[in-house]
Amino acid sequence: MATIKDIAARAGVSIATVSRVLNYDPHLSVSAETKQKIFEAAEQLDYKKRRVSKKTPQTTAALIHWYTEEEELNDLYYRSIRLGIENSCLESGLQLQKVLYNELEQLDREEIEGIIAVGKYSSAQVERLSEWSSRIVFVDFSPEAESFDSVITDFSRVTEKALTHLWEQGIRRIGYLGGRERFEDKSGMITDMREQTYRAFLQEKEAFAEEDMLVGTYSADDGYRLMKNCIEQRGENLPEAFFAASDTLAIGALRALHEAHIQVPERVGLIGVNDISVSKYMYPPLTTVKVHTEWMGKIAVELLLEQLNTKRISKKVVLPSELIVRGTTK
Repeated sequence: MATIKDIAARAGVSIATVSRVLNYDPHLSVSAETKQKIFEAAEQLDYKKRRVSKKTPQTTAALIHWYTEEEELNDLYYRSIRLGIENSCLESGLQLQKVLYNELEQLDREEIEGIIAVGKYSSAQVERLSEWSSRIVFVDFSPEAESFDSVITDFSRVTEKALTHLWEQGIRRIGYLGGRERFEDKSGMITDMREQTYRAFLQEKEAFAEEDMLVGTYSADDGYRLMKNCIEQRGENLPEAFFAASDTLAIGALRALHEAHIQVPERVGLIGVNDISVSKYMYPPLTTVKVHTEWMGKIAVELLLEQLNTKRISKKVVLPSELIVRGTTK
């Protein structure tokens, strides 16, 4: 496995800088460009060389994203999906135009033959996208209307895997670190199956405690803030382990636990979701449930190419997940 030293050498920065960037150190002042180099180096060290199509691109698709590239640096989940889409388009010879949802008007309607929409969209936003193209693939979201292709992960199953892993270790008090989001058009809150499943799982076992749910945004900064506040308010009365709805939250929480000299996993266990590229470089390495984000992007491109070349009914692809046990659980 690659090391932090390998990442530093590839990115052309110091080992200390890599360590602080991967741990989302808020006191570190480096440019977004440097962060980008470090995350790219971490991804490339796990990257298998792909065959690139030599055909001249003849078809243009739009990639509609709800995160800017700078926002992606704070949550690598969507960055990995985007890279999966871009790499697959490169392999297949599909030309890609990338815009945010609120930049739709920048696209040339006549040139765009299909859309890959990454992120969560309200009913009104879905309707607007369908006015731009009849060929759409949604990634990380499945509209209520069954006329669209989508690629998703079953986050209920992801959550059950994480909680079952902790429960089977004899852990009975499990805290939650999560985030809540709104649709971009402010039409409502987005349902998070991780939070709902966590609540239902522990209620069924009569082990649910509302005060053990810590909710903010999905950033590492909020993971740190939520955990630090919990430690300050409760002292020794902490849950035995925390399920974090994303690795990014878990990384921030891990930093707060280290600062408070709380041993992980001996005193508090921690498990995340996604298996982002930097999770294995944490100390201890982060236990997580792997979501196949790059495959989500790759399959989205395959579905769009199918729509362009054949007439068929819509497809909803649900990808599996995988529990990866590392050092933050026993």
